[in-house]
Amino acid sequence: MDLYAQPYDPSAPQVCFDEKPLVVHGEVRETLPMKPGYAQRSDCEYKRSGTANLFLFVEPLAGRRCVEMTERRTRLDFAQTMRWLVDEVYPEASVIRLVMDHLNTHTAASLYEAFPPEETQRIWQRLEVHYMPKHGSPAEYGRDRDQHF
Repeated sequence: MDLYAQPYDPSAPQVCFDEKPLVVHGEVRETLPMKPGYAQRSDCEYKRSGTANLFLFVEPLAGRRCVEMTERRTRLDFAQTMRWLVDEVYPEASVIRLVMDHLNTHTAASLYEAFPPEETQRIWQRLEVHYMPKHGSPAEYGRDRDQHF
């Protein structure tokens, strides 16, 4: 958690990563447009249009947020998203200090499954991975740490 106390460094951004599955909803009835004195109105009924996944990256010290949407949350999706992060979002960074949880797909093995070894090494070497403590949010970890030390 000492990482969060480090000062802002654009060449080594601190990026928090997580994913969120979602259900995609479609409208059953047409939304009524806004009119002077009336808000836009929509019906609470919806049709289910499938599912999707959001990969979310937050760089709190820079006030930056990036979102990548995928159909699923597989190892290959994770690997492609890490390459996107390294090559397109932070191409100038010497290292990306990435904070993430222990989900089974959040490993170099996912990249090896998706890319040749040289490409995996190129991407993974740009990441300085910091895994969150298991079974605890950052707030809980800080509270526990203060109580036990």
